[in-house]
Amino acid sequence: MSASVSDLSARPPVRILVYSDNVHTRERVRLALGERPHPRMPIIRYVEVATAPIVVRTLDAGEIDLAILDGEASPVGGMGMAKQLKDEITDCPPVLVLTGRADDAWLAKWSRAEAAVAQPVDPIELADAVIGLLRARLDH
Repeated sequence: MSASVSDLSARPPVRILVYSDNVHTRERVRLALGERPHPRMPIIRYVEVATAPIVVRTLDAGEIDLAILDGEASPVGGMGMAKQLKDEITDCPPVLVLTGRADDAWLAKWSRAEAAVAQPVDPIELADAVIGLLRARLDH
């Protein structure tokens, strides 16, 4: 990140929802991002979710700054979930979809997700995408 990145580190923690039916996928996301992926960003608090109904309920309640959805989750994949959230949640936070492969980025675009990162997760790529999405949301 460039030196021109606004300093958001003093803000309250951001809440990132991580959806996957696979506990290891959720863990890989948390480990890749850590508590603060950039020194000028707020601390991250994770909300781990394993089922689609809880994703909808949690996002509908508010207080989530970013949703990371596993495109390979079962029985409801992250791309279908992203489309549903964008259609149904009035003030839906940004969504990042974890795709099964880089060639699936077009599906993430169809789902109206703001970003996509292919699995296995590259920590630098994931952090760059998350930082960009959070900066855009928090700078407003």
